[in-house]
Amino acid sequence: MPYRRPLPNYLVQRYHGWKATTFKDNESWFHHLAQDGQHPRAMVIACCDSRVNVESIFGADNGEFFIHRNIANLVPPFEPDGAHHGTSAAIEYAVTSLHVAHIIVMGHSQCGGVAGCEAMCSGKAPELEEKTSFVGRWIDVLRPGYERVKEIEDDDDRRLALEKEAILVSLENLRGFPFVAEAIERGDLTLHGLYTDIGAGTLEHYLHEKGFVQV
Repeated sequence: MPYRRPLPNYLVQRYHGWKATTFKDNESWFHHLAQDGQHPRAMVIACCDSRVNVESIFGADNGEFFIHRNIANLVPPFEPDGAHHGTSAAIEYAVTSLHVAHIIVMGHSQCGGVAGCEAMCSGKAPELEEKTSFVGRWIDVLRPGYERVKEIEDDDDRRLALEKEAILVSLENLRGFPFVAEAIERGDLTLHGLYTDIGAGTLEHYLHEKGFVQV
């Protein structure tokens, strides 16, 4: 049985180190979070990629960001069909219950999900086209972005453009959620697109008039 195995020792040691240092030094803050609940100012939709650490990039404290991670930091279209929609549920909760002031879509370099979308859409990964592929059906969300960049000849330039399209497609889809659009119209919510290069440590912010510019 898989549940009979103990937690790996290195994780146990790291937990005790955290409890003795970070938690001990900030115990009153953790008690405050536990008693008063969370009041994050921003929701961040980021990639599952283990190399992308939003809290580290922004030096964020516990309770500061409401973070949702999925493959390729994608937001699907608004589809109230009664099915399971984890990302859409997280967005609804962030906007209607937590009343976040910002939603940030954060893409990154060397994204495996984006690479998979490019391979699938170009016919190089037929296994992702199968209806049984959870990954394939998810990255279908990015197919409109692929159609916009597929004519770029240079492989690296096309991949970079598609990584940024993952952000733009998600921002477009976000505006299709009625409660998001209403919060924007009231002036209660703003949307942001960010792109980070893992190796260079750079951060770009999407501006409608200028495109992606260095922060």
